Amino acid sequence: MTRTLNQVIASLPKEQQKRIKKRSKEVIEEYAALQEIRKAMDLTQKDVAKKLKITQDGVSRLEQRSDLMLSTLRKYIEAMGGKLNLMAQFPNHPPMEITDFFKTAGQK
Repeated sequence: MTRTLNQVIASLPKEQQKRIKKRSKEVIEEYAALQEIRKAMDLTQKDVAKKLKITQDGVSRLEQRSDLMLSTLRKYIEAMGGKLNLMAQFPNHPPMEITDFFKTAGQK
């Protein structure tokens, strides 16, 4: 069964949830929303919709969501010609890229 990021976070200890919430607020302030990224790439919602094989309204709804599945976000970023990288950060350790996260079952 697929779980959303919010469901995963809700299962963590409260102190860890607080740290995640604080950091996510910082990240939101530091980085652009999907709509801003799309505009910076000089693409319209129709352009992205065509690449995703969905409607323009579907792209609009994606851009307004606050909780996306990583696979959906990856497809959106790839539709704009980019690549989504997933990084894990821990205290007292350098950031680590999670490299096998997007592989499908059976792939090596």
